[in-house]
Amino acid sequence: MTRPPEDHMGTVTRTGDTFDVSYVRRFARPIDKVWAAITVPERIADWFAIVDIDPRLGGHYRIRFSPEDTAAEGVIVEFEEGRRLTHTWPDEGHPDALVSYELEPDGEGCILRFSQKGVPIQWIDSVAGWHLFLDAIPGAVDGVKFLWTKAAETALMDLYRERLGPAGL
Repeated sequence: MTRPPEDHMGTVTRTGDTFDVSYVRRFARPIDKVWAAITVPERIADWFAIVDIDPRLGGHYRIRFSPEDTAAEGVIVEFEEGRRLTHTWPDEGHPDALVSYELEPDGEGCILRFSQKGVPIQWIDSVAGWHLFLDAIPGAVDGVKFLWTKAAETALMDLYRERLGPAGL
């Protein structure tokens, strides 16, 4: 078992015209409860978005941030019950990004390793969004709804930009 770093910031790396982002979070929640938070629509809605999911290899993963939004329709390309979920995240005019959630037990809690690979430059601010959303998973496990704000995401993105400097973003 590898403990996550004490630094809670995500890692951002540039790969050509896209970025890869990754995070490691330790949650003092049982792995099955965290798995439910990333695969059960009601729990996903508590920390992230409106998601219609068919949790199986080849199943769909449809994301909307409001009921009025058109869904971004991805496909589950890796699935290991209770441990790993990877789905595509389509973006018109760009190759699909890949979003992965990997869980491993850690005592009475678990470690989540999250990544999104292939983020186009125009969506790089999502790095701060993921940071905030992932931090809300423990609340979702307990049925607490996260209230995202643009102000919080913008302030956090300013910190990411500061840390990454001119070569990063």
